[in-house]
Amino acid sequence: MTLPVSLWQAIVVFLVSAGVLVWAGSTLAGYADQIAERMRMSRLFVGTLMLAFATSLPEVVTDITAAQAGAPDLAAGDLFGSSMANMAILAIIDLLYRGRVWPSVELGHARVAAVAIGLTALAALSILTRSELAIGWVGVVPILIAVAYAVSIAWFRRMPLVARPGLDAPKIPLQKPVGWSEEAAEQSLARLWLRFGFSALLIFASAPIMTLSVKQIADATGLAQTFLGAALLAVTTSLPELVASIASLRIGAYDMAVGNLFGSNVANMSVFLFADLAYTDGPILAAVSETQAIAAIGAILLMAIAVAAIVGESERTRLRQLEPDAIGLLIAYAATLIVVALYS
Repeated sequence: MTLPVSLWQAIVVFLVSAGVLVWAGSTLAGYADQIAERMRMSRLFVGTLMLAFATSLPEVVTDITAAQAGAPDLAAGDLFGSSMANMAILAIIDLLYRGRVWPSVELGHARVAAVAIGLTALAALSILTRSELAIGWVGVVPILIAVAYAVSIAWFRRMPLVARPGLDAPKIPLQKPVGWSEEAAEQSLARLWLRFGFSALLIFASAPIMTLSVKQIADATGLAQTFLGAALLAVTTSLPELVASIASLRIGAYDMAVGNLFGSNVANMSVFLFADLAYTDGPILAAVSETQAIAAIGAILLMAIAVAAIVGESERTRLRQLEPDAIGLLIAYAATLIVVALYS
């Protein structure tokens, strides 16, 4: 299935659908924050599970659509690329707030990142070994990843907060209430859930339109689907994470912002099961280009750098108000994209 439009029309459709994703993502954080407060849930858990799941809906719909369209590399590139883009977002928000984000969050994020790294490594190993173990046409590895994701949810729910010993974390000046978050503070819990669901539904509806427009652009320009998935499509489907994380920071929910990014990387790997169900020509991880393993290894490297930076934040040095860890993370992200482009 492709969009019967010209290249320029496809670009316009892409921009409009991306705009809808941005708007919907900006509303999710306010509603999630109020729900967490009303239900007395930790913002680390809310960011890791609820907000991460909602902002990962573009990946779910996008990659199902790509798999059904016979573009497994576009689907896999989007998932690995989105995980890389989320780590770039983590660096960007730390730079925007001049190094006040990473010291302000719980160390429990390292556990979530460890799960994301493990699941990504499992997917990369399946690609490199060209494993065709399957139940029906669905690969065994995506099933194992989905089971591990379900188990990790229960672990995240019971995960205790791990404070930084002896560290008085710098606080970001709050801007609460602002705009939609002020409106959310005055609504009932049921209405908050409804509005949260409506924003998630907008993300769910606009993602497949955006996916088909990217495929049209790929067909018209001759650009490799692996690169387009890891770059253009991945960055766009990560826009809700970017907007939701910045919105979370503006209302002081630091753990929800960071948890959203690491939690999305865990959720991204579970999406392989949905993509594999939609791709009926065999295990999807056996059908993708081996270049996808480079993107997966890049995502693992970026997550490892981010975790090391967050855990060792109290020992970090600064360079003329710049954040060397965040800058290094962005350089590593750009370098990985270049390598993927060269080998696509």
